[in-house]
Amino acid sequence: METLPLREGESFIKLTQALKKLSLVDSGAEAKMRVRLGEVLVNGEAEDRPGRKLFADDVISFQGKEYRVH
Repeated sequence: METLPLREGESFIKLTQALKKLSLVDSGAEAKMRVRLGEVLVNGEAEDRPGRKLFADDVISFQGKEYRVH
């Protein structure tokens, strides 16, 4: 499982920002579309809110891979 570090001083990252930071999508628009289509899981459950806040230890699943927010 790969990790996604939070920036210093931040306690969360939005789901669409996380997908972009991990280079899983090419744009914010693509990230929103993928989330709304139910292609992204957060902590094992489908997530359809692009603005979902992710905190330390949340796990994103996308295209068969998992990423832990750290």
